[in-house]
Amino acid sequence: MQGMRIGFEIRGRVLCSRAVRLALLSGLIGLWACSTGTSAAGTTDEDRIAIVATTSILGDVVSNVVGDAADVEVVLPAGTDPHDFEPSPQQVAAIGAADLVVANGLGLEEGLADVIEAASAEGTPVLQLADGLDPIPRVGSQGTEALGESQDPHFWHDPDRMARAIDLIASELSMLDASVDWQGEAAPYRAEVTAAGIEADEILSEVPTEQRVLVTSHDSLGYFADRFGFTVVATVIPGGSTLAEPSSREIAELVDTIDTTGVSAIFADATNSTALAETVAAEAGRDVEVVVLFTDTLGEPGSGADTYLGMILTNA
Repeated sequence: MQGMRIGFEIRGRVLCSRAVRLALLSGLIGLWACSTGTSAAGTTDEDRIAIVATTSILGDVVSNVVGDAADVEVVLPAGTDPHDFEPSPQQVAAIGAADLVVANGLGLEEGLADVIEAASAEGTPVLQLADGLDPIPRVGSQGTEALGESQDPHFWHDPDRMARAIDLIASELSMLDASVDWQGEAAPYRAEVTAAGIEADEILSEVPTEQRVLVTSHDSLGYFADRFGFTVVATVIPGGSTLAEPSSREIAELVDTIDTTGVSAIFADATNSTALAETVAAEAGRDVEVVVLFTDTLGEPGSGADTYLGMILTNA
């Protein structure tokens, strides 16, 4: 009973601490929004919609949707791991002052969750895209659905889902400013996204069915596998975040899976160290290459993945 009481007390303190933090953030967001008098993108033109996109991927997509008809500010720059990011006070202020926040959702922006929740509580419209795109379950470390785990937030690896996300963005913008035909503005870029998916199909058609198995650094390519006909058989880091660490038992099981399935590559993430993936590859009883993909963020200029369309084709 004493242990149970202590557990309740600790949990109560954690919940209270989070509630206090949310209250403080709400207060600061309210003060910043009142004091700045500017849009999230730093403009004083109150007639233009100010949009804050959380990730570089969403920032690129939103910018292509709105063109010159709105201002877009991106919180996480290219090359930044969204699982491990803390916003600056200026970024918190931008989120609070925005006319619309376009977020990924489903726990991707771990360090922004409280800020976005506080901004929403203060009345800032927040569009959490992944929630409305038929999310799939995360995959367990050995390719089975892990019971009790949350849904997968990495929807952007499916261009068809991103095309639907563009419709959601346009619909949200229509509620903010009905004078603009946002669906019409978004249509050309939506077509480009759909075409990129078809081109990726053609690129990947060269991969034989029996070789369409993936080992990834973390559970980020579930939507890619679902869309393009692959199977994720294992991940180096368990779960969908890059912050977890595998146990020695999990690493041993991973090496066994690689040897059993004949996998010849581990696909790592460009924003994180490949050291662990290289260690696993070295332990395998066959030649295994570590290949770097752009999974959680756009690449730097010149990478071939510095736009969403480029990222889809480069990864393929």
